[in-house]
Formats: sequence, structure tokens, C-alpha cells
Amino acid sequence: MSDPALGLTMLGLFLFFILLGFPIAFTLMAMGLAFGYLGMGDRVFDLLVQRTYAVMANDVLISVPLFVFMGYVIERANILDRLFRALQMASGNIPGSLAVATLATCALFATATGIVGAVVTLMGLLAFPAMLKAGYDVRLAAGVTCAGGCLGILIPPSIMLILYGATAGVSVVQLYAAAFIPGVALAICYMLYVIILAMLKPQVAPPLPPEQRNVPTGQLVIALVTSFVPLALLIAAVLGAILMGLATPSEAAAMGSLGAVVLAVVYRAFTWAKLRESVYLTARTSAMVCWLFVGSYIFSSVFGYLGGQSVVEEFVKSLPLNSFTFMILAQAIIFVLGWPLEWTEIIVIFVPIFLPLLDDFGVSPLFFGVMIALNLQTSFLSPPVAMATFYLKGVAPKHVRLEDIFAGVMPFIYIVVATMVVMYFVPELVTWLPETLYGGTTAGDPALAIEAPPSGGFTEEEVMRE
Repeated sequence: MSDPALGLTMLGLFLFFILLGFPIAFTLMAMGLAFGYLGMGDRVFDLLVQRTYAVMANDVLISVPLFVFMGYVIERANILDRLFRALQMASGNIPGSLAVATLATCALFATATGIVGAVVTLMGLLAFPAMLKAGYDVRLAAGVTCAGGCLGILIPPSIMLILYGATAGVSVVQLYAAAFIPGVALAICYMLYVIILAMLKPQVAPPLPPEQRNVPTGQLVIALVTSFVPLALLIAAVLGAILMGLATPSEAAAMGSLGAVVLAVVYRAFTWAKLRESVYLTARTSAMVCWLFVGSYIFSSVFGYLGGQSVVEEFVKSLPLNSFTFMILAQAIIFVLGWPLEWTEIIVIFVPIFLPLLDDFGVSPLFFGVMIALNLQTSFLSPPVAMATFYLKGVAPKHVRLEDIFAGVMPFIYIVVATMVVMYFVPELVTWLPETLYGGTTAGDPALAIEAPPSGGFTEEEVMRE
């Protein structure tokens, strides 16, 4: 069997094994070692040690455990309950006010945590029962909770953008700037959909009773000052320091973690037990991300050395594609991959297959990354995997069926797809902020020049040197 055929066989077997439920990271490493040994012999072991060290020495990844720790501390500081109540009072006279407050809370809390499962679960315990009690349609309430909880994939400081930046060789700071407007725009689109639906069909989102809508101004101000303002200031300080160049993502994440601990102390929610639990969950999540990153780098390096990457590239280049049709093909493949796979697997395994093709079709890795972040909203919402729906089902009342949750998220999937179309035809929404802050790009051009992605595979010189 030729080396390219060996590489394609490795890719096919990997898909087969993950569908069987094998651990992703260790399956990647095992297959990389096995097929690398077949292709280059004993030299694969020394080369893989070098590549593993290079991955783990990547400074960009330092911010991952810090942002995760910040999110877990905030999650356990009892801020979410206060925040939801305050935003509920502030939006009382808006059609679909409970759903709007839920989306606003999810967007702000997702910005602080970036942990989809935590946001969906907490809002499923807090906002979802409140909407059902107020007479909201089950499908609308479920869709709002799931879609809002997934915003943390896109809105900075997103862990997904950090991993994409490390994979593609793109500045995480520029990714944050590029994703900020699309993330806010998607949240606003969700809210506009809910408001319009509540105006057209009041029965699916009944207005709140007058006593809950007409809250005294003083009470509303106190509620916002004690819940919304502290969290908003923390988020603004972290993102502002990153975007304005005052701190690196890792430095800002460290200050954000300290700020989260201070908030927990101020809210009298800080205990050693909660701190220990936050540290444990951070270590577990960070270990999963790092092992997955190492495994994917080993796999993609062997895949590239065997020539599998070249076969894929030549096949795509042989198709009658231009920049537009290539983007449609790439995003359609990622959309379909979101059904059986989670976003981490897509980013670290399959996205590197597309990266070397971006230059050929004149697509910027920065623009491509933001489009992927938008697209991956659907990986948590679209069945059969749809992790956000299963998070909600796990905490929802027994009478709520999984079919109702699936039906509820479908309109929000359509909104995501529509937003992607708008972003492609109006690329200034992605490029304007990074160009304004950092310069050196061409406004309105999806193919603005950013650092080229790495090739990913072992070179012949590396193998011969070993």
C-alpha cells in the first residue's frame, strides 16, 4: 500500500473508531504512532516527542486553563440568579421579556465563562422553568435556552478561538476582535426573532403580569448595580485589555481569574470547597483540551507526511471551485461534521485539512475562523449529537420531550445560517474592528492577509535528520 493510501486509510479508521465511542485524544495518538511506524519506522517516536513538546510549549494555550478557571469560579459565585432577575425586571415591558432576558443573560454569562455545558445547565435550572411557569411554549423556551447557552463558542473570550488560533497560526487577539461584532450580532438576531414572534403569536410568549413588569426604578437600579454592573466591568476589563493591546490573552485571563475570585468573595459565595471544585474541574477540562491538541497534532503530522493531505488538496483543487463555492463546501462539511462530532474534534482534526487550501482560494484564516465559530454554533444544536439539547434534557421537567427541544432549536439554526450568509456578503462586520484596532488589512475583503497557517506534516528533512 502506498503512503497516500495509508494516510487515507488512517483517516477512515479514525472516523470508524470515534463513531464506536473510543476516547478521541488517545485514539488520535495511537493511530498516529501506528501508521507513523508503518510509514517511517522507529524514527516516528523521536519525532513525535519533539512535536508533542512543541505543542505543549505553545504560549497561547496558557490562557485556556485561566479562562476556564475564571468561568468555573463565576459559575459558583451565585451571580447568574441575580443577573437573570435583574435583566428580567429591566426587560419586563418588551414582548417575550423572559426569553429576551434569558438570551441577554446567556450572552453575558457565556462571555464570562465560555463553557457551553455550564451555561445551558444553569439556565435550564433557572430560566427554563420560569418561562414554562409563565406559559411560554415549550419549544420556544427550549430553543432560547440552548441557543443562548452556545454563544460562548463565538463571543470572546472563547476557548474555541484560542484553539483555532493555535492551530491556524492566527493571532488570538485579532480573532477576538473579528468575532466580537458577529457574536453580538447573533445574540441580537436571536432577541429580535423572539420579540417578533412574541408580537405575532402572543400565546407562545405571554406578557408578564403587571406587578412583574412595573418594577420601581430604585429597585431596578439596585438590582442592576449589584448584579449586572460588576460582571460587566470584569468582562470589559478582560476583553478591553486584550483588544487594546494592554495585556496578552494569558495576562488578561490571569487578571480575570483574580477578578472572579474577588467577585465570589464580595458576593459571599467563596468557600474552600468551591475553590477546590473549580480547580479540579479546570484541571480536568484543561487536560482534555491539551491531550486532544497533542493527539490531533500527532495525527495530522503523520497524515501530512504520508501524503494524505496532498491527496485531499489535489482533489479539492481539481474541482471547479472559486472562493465562494469553496467556502460553501468547507462550511457545509463542517456543518455535517457537527452532527456526530463535538467542536473540539472538528477544530483540531478536520480544520487543519482546510487550512493549506485557504491561500489557493484567497480566503483569510482570520475570516475563515470566524465563519467556523459561527458554524459551530450548530454543532451543539443540530441532532443527533446536539450536546446543548441533552444538557437541557438532563435538567428539564420530565414532561419535556427531547423531540420538543430538537424542534425548538431549529429556528435558531436557521438564524445562524442566515447570519453566516450576511457575514460573507458583508465581510466588514468581521474585518472592521481588527482593521481599526491593528491596521494592516484591507477592509471589506474576506481574503485579508494574515499569517499563513502551518503545513502540519513531517518534512523529509526532519525524518532524514533523525
